[in-house]
Amino acid sequence: MPASPSTARVINDRLALRLLQREGPLTAGQLKQLTGLSRPTVADLVERLTASGLIEVAGETGERRRGPNARLYRIVAGRAHLAALDVRTEGVAVLVSDLVGEVLAEASVPIGGDLGTGTAVERAVALVERAAKDAGADPLHTLGVGAPGLIDPVSGELHDSSGLPEWHRRLMAALRERFPDARLHVENETNLAALAEQREGGARDRDTFVLLWLGHSVGAAVVLDGTLRRGASGGTGEIGFLPVPGTDGLPSATGCEGGFHSLAGSAAITALADEHGLAAGPPTRTGEPAAAELVRRAVAATRPAPPDDHPPAATTAPTDVPAPAEAGVDRRTDVWNASAAPAGRRSGDAADRFLDALADRLTLGVASVVAVLDPGCVVLGGEVGRAGGEELALRVARRLRRMAPLPTEVRPSALGGGAVLRGALLTARESAQDELFGSGEREPRALPEAAQRRMRVAR
Repeated sequence: MPASPSTARVINDRLALRLLQREGPLTAGQLKQLTGLSRPTVADLVERLTASGLIEVAGETGERRRGPNARLYRIVAGRAHLAALDVRTEGVAVLVSDLVGEVLAEASVPIGGDLGTGTAVERAVALVERAAKDAGADPLHTLGVGAPGLIDPVSGELHDSSGLPEWHRRLMAALRERFPDARLHVENETNLAALAEQREGGARDRDTFVLLWLGHSVGAAVVLDGTLRRGASGGTGEIGFLPVPGTDGLPSATGCEGGFHSLAGSAAITALADEHGLAAGPPTRTGEPAAAELVRRAVAATRPAPPDDHPPAATTAPTDVPAPAEAGVDRRTDVWNASAAPAGRRSGDAADRFLDALADRLTLGVASVVAVLDPGCVVLGGEVGRAGGEELALRVARRLRRMAPLPTEVRPSALGGGAVLRGALLTARESAQDELFGSGEREPRALPEAAQRRMRVAR
């Protein structure tokens, strides 16, 4: 059945708006070329979207061209303002953006366990209010919130959980009370990180993959055929409860101690590093788990030594015989101990053994996921996954090939801990655009193939 004229207008408007979101300012002629619509249809939709306050003239193309055909149109970024929140057990981070996603303000606040529930909630809400004020975003149209724990897939409410502070649940109610006209979308933090990695990070070319979140705690997000899978109760990816060998017991319904969390959580990784003689130094990044800095330093210690600063003198000795190391210097490992060459070498060896032991642990969880889901790609996410980079991903991939019969690529995160905020912002932006652009239906991730072909030709 052909679409009615009103439906066709909505479809055409949304296609044009999505192109403007993705490509930036475009002329009517470029919209015609990219959409395949007729010139009169494009002229009508430009007039309609301009009158509705969704697009505006951004300038003209070329130095000599003037007139309607040269006008560049863009989405009115200030039509709505959005807030994204990353709610952790130890604090809250927030950013505020306009409708097209340009970040206008960022802020964070620590929330210690010694604070009362009411004080913690007020501190978090005040942070959002202050960031919105700094951005000139009054009122906020949509808030996207990433939080640990189970999110009911039907109601969108945060489930009660004995492992999370009470202020998390109270915060959601306080946000609704303080911003009554704003739309509030709550999602599990790892799911938001997967969304961000799929759109902007390490999984941009994958429709099916699993994100293994490695931060203060562990989690997983499952994306199958381009769709995030939450499960019947919203608990897909609670991999911290996975029973694995090498722990002192089994997890329970009320706690993941004894499960994969006991091998791959930040505290467990820090203890593993200590077993290998690698002590954690002072934190270098606010809010980052200690394990991330340990892994980052271990990776740096195992890299090949850079070339000598001075070229060697001419010699008749064979060139494949290395020159003796300078006393007290091991350029490969001086990030750990530069006081003496033997200690430096021992540090490098210890870092290598530590990364191997960590890869052994992570492979247990990855292999279990691969055996059940066959995702073809696993992204090591979170602060620890980003710190490990290609080096840690390569070590896990080698072990996985020996343990799992299914071909699986292992990749490092491109976004690290910041993926949760990016995912929350993407969710808020899509929700706001769905409403303002005239449809409550979520658009597919990719543009229609015909539009993609025209975009490639236009470039």
